[in-house]
Amino acid sequence: MSHLEVCSLARLHDVVEASRASHVLTLINAQTPVVRPPSIEQNNHLYISMSDIVEPLQGHIIPAEDHVRQLMAFVLKWERTQPMVIHCYAGVSRSTAAAMIATSLLIPDRREQDIADLIRERSPTATPNLRLIAIADTLLGRSGRLLDAARSIGRGEDCFEGTPFRIDL
Repeated sequence: MSHLEVCSLARLHDVVEASRASHVLTLINAQTPVVRPPSIEQNNHLYISMSDIVEPLQGHIIPAEDHVRQLMAFVLKWERTQPMVIHCYAGVSRSTAAAMIATSLLIPDRREQDIADLIRERSPTATPNLRLIAIADTLLGRSGRLLDAARSIGRGEDCFEGTPFRIDL
């Protein structure tokens, strides 16, 4: 059974090694260096530069439709024979939104609320970036249900770094 692993940048190498992941999805600020784990082939690592914001902010890259389309294309080409690690800087917002989007994409008949509830159950700190969720909701034709589900779990517990968690697909 394939699964997603969600973590922070600081835990990336450990989570990739422990899970034996084949793919890494990075959603992080453009100026943040990310060293690809040696076991991950270059074409199996997608680096998407964006800030963790929901409204435009001078000097930052706001999550956009093109980012979500790249994310979805990468997830769809993943063979699902080994895990995929999704990370952002803290493992709290962009990565949890991406995990919610990936799960919705890969299991289209799964209820949006069930996905959001699972993310909250696995991560008390998860606070999915609502801009990413809203864009994906439109692209996936979820009629606002994905966004409503993300809003329903609210802001997670305050933290500097989220605890890594897993979503079975």
